[in-house]
Amino acid sequence: MRNTELINKIDTGDLAAGGILLPEQSKKFFKMTFEATPFSKLHRKEQRAAKTGEIDKIAIGGRLLRKKIEDTDDNYRAGVTHGKVEYSTVAVRLPWEITEETLRENIEGEAYEDLVMGMMTTQLGIDLEDLHWNGDSSLVADPFLSVNDGWLKKMSDGATHVVDCTADTKFNKSTFFKILSELPNKFRSDKLRWMMSPNRALNWVEYLTGRSTGAGDAALNGGGILGAAPLGIPIVPIPSFGDDTIVLGDPQNFVAVWTYNIRIRKTTEGREAVMQDKRFYVVHLDDDPVIQELDACVLANNLTATTLTD
Repeated sequence: MRNTELINKIDTGDLAAGGILLPEQSKKFFKMTFEATPFSKLHRKEQRAAKTGEIDKIAIGGRLLRKKIEDTDDNYRAGVTHGKVEYSTVAVRLPWEITEETLRENIEGEAYEDLVMGMMTTQLGIDLEDLHWNGDSSLVADPFLSVNDGWLKKMSDGATHVVDCTADTKFNKSTFFKILSELPNKFRSDKLRWMMSPNRALNWVEYLTGRSTGAGDAALNGGGILGAAPLGIPIVPIPSFGDDTIVLGDPQNFVAVWTYNIRIRKTTEGREAVMQDKRFYVVHLDDDPVIQELDACVLANNLTATTLTD
């Protein structure tokens, strides 16, 4: 079911109830908003009924095996560790309006409303990913970034691994070794990804093309950014990142929490709609980005070097 089909269904039958999506509709809509953003297809998404609450963490330790002694129970039992991550969603909205004249005279004809709806839905996903990463509630002068604290702020403020690259004069394989060495061994797996700006990822591809190796040939012949994998770890480009930032972690460690109460409302009635000859639309939702395990990710910042030689 496309987003516009969800909208139309609500407009015809459910608008009187506030345009609230059913839980399954809400899940589909939230998933669809992220179709245009590569990282948001990978990170974890949690749907909750309450605006504030906790997400459970379950873990087990290592070296759990013990020697078996026949006909003996030494009362040893492997344990399961339970933890919790708190979340507190923030209400956000995306409003827009369309004049009836525009609907009548645009070149798209009757499809114009669906076209704008699709564009707004795509932008909602792009904005949410931007806010999930870059949100900083202390930036009170910025009406967008101040909405909530994002993953970068939480990594910077929390007990995570932060690598300061201010003194680095080169950007090459040593940069990635330096960042990877900060990640505890227990979190190193094939699920790891490098998150960086497309421009920073392009710097790495450029570095590869300058080497007389198979990797350099592959980069020149179509591997590009999405085919690049420094130290065997794939790159996921984050358009909203600055070129001075790289994050290493498992995308599933980054969680977007939202509530069932996603509201998509449209009206052609009321004084303003009549007097201004307009249709009004708005999407309401509650959202909060959290990190399940701060110890399982690395933030590298202040990376300004672009020199690509070894």
